[in-house]
Amino acid sequence: MEWKTKVTELLGIQYPIIQGGLAYLAYANLAAAVSEAGGLGQITAMSLNSPEALRAEIRKVKELTNKPFGVNFAIGQHGRPYAHMVEEALEENVKIMSVTGGNPAPFFEQLKQTNVKTLVLVAAKRQAQKAETLGADAVMVVGQEGGGHLGRDDVGTMVLVPQVVDAVTIPVIASGGIGDGRGWMAAHSLGAEGIEMGTRFIATKECIHASKAYKDALLTSSETDTTVIKRTLGSPARALTGTWTEKILGLEAENANYEQLKAYISGEANQRYIHDGELDNGYGWAGQVAGMIDDVPTVAELFERMVEEAEGIRCRWS
Repeated sequence: MEWKTKVTELLGIQYPIIQGGLAYLAYANLAAAVSEAGGLGQITAMSLNSPEALRAEIRKVKELTNKPFGVNFAIGQHGRPYAHMVEEALEENVKIMSVTGGNPAPFFEQLKQTNVKTLVLVAAKRQAQKAETLGADAVMVVGQEGGGHLGRDDVGTMVLVPQVVDAVTIPVIASGGIGDGRGWMAAHSLGAEGIEMGTRFIATKECIHASKAYKDALLTSSETDTTVIKRTLGSPARALTGTWTEKILGLEAENANYEQLKAYISGEANQRYIHDGELDNGYGWAGQVAGMIDDVPTVAELFERMVEEAEGIRCRWS
């Protein structure tokens, strides 16, 4: 079966499946594997220390695949400069870029007069409308089931996606709670032109920066084993429940400010969990879809399975 949608046409990919930015995890091996399997892999730019490091990852992806890939810019990290990283991606002739968090207006200003295809992660209808006004080519809409940073309104994917579809004219990509062919087809039924997955791609063989302990935690977690932290800071985010997240919630209950929470919610604490497997000394992002993950396939095996599931559903619908 062909999988021609507005997203596959926009991005030049076989299947309308996009790999999320995945802080400290989305590097060349994973991005290339997703792109090679027919989706859109992405590199996480702001988890890298320099433009030179980003250049090396981009060139490595190009060595591993000749298919389209993107670079994600998580710009909501307390004002950390990113224009120099975007410039590096432009110099390396990256054709697709996505942006998450923060105000994307400067990002779009920098990309004026280029042919870069742009995707914006949003968590509310008003954000999607703003992204369209700024010139986004598509929006990725994440419901509250998702892992990592979410919207403040606690609206689920099933409700949020069709609202955004009705509110904008650009393609909508559904995210949050999707980890198999059934979720993929559900997204299409809501009017989405494709899907983005994050948590499901962590539990793959090519996500080489994720520790075995992190992947095992995903395998053994249920859909109720995640926790939303950072609500009191106005930036809610979903992580696997554990000793560290309980500490964070305890501090939030005591009205701790950002400076008091900083060490607990830092990138270093995240990396101790996801890279070093120190499950009681850090935290790892994950969506509720963790409850549906019970193996660690290759990316190609995951795609093959999802396509088979989705095509079976399409046959039943026809």
